[in-house]
Amino acid sequence: MENNHVSAKTLILTGMMTAVTAVLSQIQFPLPSGIPVTLQTFAVALTSCVLGWKMGAASVGIYILLGILGVPVFAGFNSGAAVVVGLTGGYIWGFLIMALFCGLAYTQKNPVLAALLSLLGLAGCHIPGVVQFACLTNRSMTEAFLLASAPYLAKDIASIAAAYFAARAVRTSLHAAGYSIP
Repeated sequence: MENNHVSAKTLILTGMMTAVTAVLSQIQFPLPSGIPVTLQTFAVALTSCVLGWKMGAASVGIYILLGILGVPVFAGFNSGAAVVVGLTGGYIWGFLIMALFCGLAYTQKNPVLAALLSLLGLAGCHIPGVVQFACLTNRSMTEAFLLASAPYLAKDIASIAAAYFAARAVRTSLHAAGYSIP
């Protein structure tokens, strides 16, 4: 029989990583497309690499739920259901997919598989973002990709790589403090 018990330490760390995501989401640089450059992708990748795919996705889900409920956690201290159905909403929903894949990537011994899973996670974030942006702006998928995804890809790939190495440092520190993460 599998033990599905989640420790209080894990719940606290999950809440802390949700807060980290909310804080890093506020660091932004606006672009003409209406979609700002933020540290959200770094935060989502870091969260899932530190917590693993299950609790990482849970943390990101909590972040999204807090935003929908009105807590100003989205970029620019925005919140509400209007944000997740607006221009950037597809990316916000895609953060869940990204968390799953980046969390799985972190556990891989094969660096090629880890990179592939991370890139799939990034695609899982960008594809719904592009689709929602295209639908809301009445643009073609190509136009939407060129406006709302392509300018961010290099930054997002670098963010995922940086998150992987930052997560290693965080996990090492947690381990040294006597806390093991599944």
